[in-house]
Amino acid sequence: MTDSHAHLDACAEPAEELVARARAAGVERIVSIGSGLDSCRETLAIASQHDGVYAALGIHPHQAAEPDADRLDELRDLLHEDRAVAVGETGLDFYRDHAPRDRQREVFELQLALADEVGKAVVVHTREASVDTIAALEPFRGTVVLHCFSDPELLPPALARGYYVSFAGNVTYPKAEPLREAARQVPANRLLAETDSPYLAPQPRRGRPNEPANVIHTVAVLATARGEEPETLAAQLDANATAAFRLL
Repeated sequence: MTDSHAHLDACAEPAEELVARARAAGVERIVSIGSGLDSCRETLAIASQHDGVYAALGIHPHQAAEPDADRLDELRDLLHEDRAVAVGETGLDFYRDHAPRDRQREVFELQLALADEVGKAVVVHTREASVDTIAALEPFRGTVVLHCFSDPELLPPALARGYYVSFAGNVTYPKAEPLREAARQVPANRLLAETDSPYLAPQPRRGRPNEPANVIHTVAVLATARGEEPETLAAQLDANATAAFRLL
């Protein structure tokens, strides 16, 4: 099983303990996310120290007005490291609005160009910015992973364009039936599961820090929603992560 999105560098516990518990739970691979250059370097270091851990590196939309957003040449260099498998997370967040929207759009588009240049997938964060996100992605021809999918309105264009749709622990919440309905509509070969650790713990662990081992709960809920066996779905999700991120 693969956790397609976790922030190992942001977790309170050491990465080695989180990775060990994940493996004990059957989660053998983790895509860890770096947000900002310091986080990207730490994430790469974690990935280099643990088999089965890979790195996605980017400037989060919350950071679009920060100095790191002007240092994409450094990000480019990091993306050439062997353990780097994607650009991101990047995107647009018009809910928090921690950076001016025009600057978010600019930094997002620059990272899409970078993903195209280095030939890697892009991991997209979008919140209350569906129209602008879809517009920005329209010219991009690479692999797109919609992280922590939470807006059913995004689903039709995402499926039409062949994007990967990744569900996090919030799909397990009692009031998340619209997300579970969205998950039923995603083709089997475009579905992913993630924890977004240390955030968004699934319902059985809600209120506690999240960790990659908990992706098993998200997979179980997705399987129930789709009428599939958890083991069968887990194998399909693992294959999807291999394809999306070109994992070894």
